[in-house]
Amino acid sequence: MSRLRTLLEEGTFVVTGEIAPPRGTDLSAMRASVELMRPACHALNVTDNQGASLHLSSLAASRVVLDMGVEPIFQQTCRDRNRLALQSDLLAAWTLGLENLLVVTGDDPRGGDHPQAKGVFDLDSTQLLEVASFANAGTDMLGRPLKGGTSFYLGAAMFPEAEPWDIQRARIEEKMAAGARFFQTQAVFDIDKLARATDVVHELGGKVIAGILLLRSLKAIDFINQRLAGLMVPETISDRIRGAADPGEEAVLLGIEQARAARDVADGIHIMPLGLDGQVARIVSEAGIVVEAAGLERNDL
Repeated sequence: MSRLRTLLEEGTFVVTGEIAPPRGTDLSAMRASVELMRPACHALNVTDNQGASLHLSSLAASRVVLDMGVEPIFQQTCRDRNRLALQSDLLAAWTLGLENLLVVTGDDPRGGDHPQAKGVFDLDSTQLLEVASFANAGTDMLGRPLKGGTSFYLGAAMFPEAEPWDIQRARIEEKMAAGARFFQTQAVFDIDKLARATDVVHELGGKVIAGILLLRSLKAIDFINQRLAGLMVPETISDRIRGAADPGEEAVLLGIEQARAARDVADGIHIMPLGLDGQVARIVSEAGIVVEAAGLERNDL
């Protein structure tokens, strides 16, 4: 069984990190990131062509992470594949030993490094959750029996600060009905809005892992404000980074503050380091979070 599932269901405050597969086949930098973050994380989310830009597939990279003794969260977007390919990859993921699945719709390819690419979007994230739930029940999306099903721990994305809230709440409820059991949120800056969203998820029996994005530069802030729908970095935080003698250090200090605040609200934190992989362990430690035995024993593989 997924260790992430076990820990969340037991009430352990979890820490997950984010791994970007390489733009190529050289795994050295990715492996280095895994080694830096593994002491402080219970699981590592492996992105799927993040930013609609070319990278090694999340499927292959997730297996590499697993082989390194760390539990991966396999990410699958709806952007690049039709329903046939999506189902095939789900079966492949389970066959490769991947037990955690995070479903997202995916960024528009026009904003990526191949703007001529055609976005597929045959299914949206809620529909893909339903498909994965069918696979967990042993059938394809048409209800036909599979010769061996899956048992994924299903997750979805959530935007606690997006407005109007009624629409966001409805999406949470739809994703839970479709099979989501945990949510990784977009970057959180307003703890009251995180609490509002977490209350809804808890009422429905789910878990929330709050997103912490390390804003290491004004360039990163501009990217978020211009490219990520439903998310805006508050001016107070932008001013902190702008006025800091060392923006990277200020980003880490901000991450520590956010992690401490999230401990009283959510079921875990998801740290997106944006290149500050070596600071993840410090953030977790200085936030007072204890992560024991984050890696997998060999007999778990």
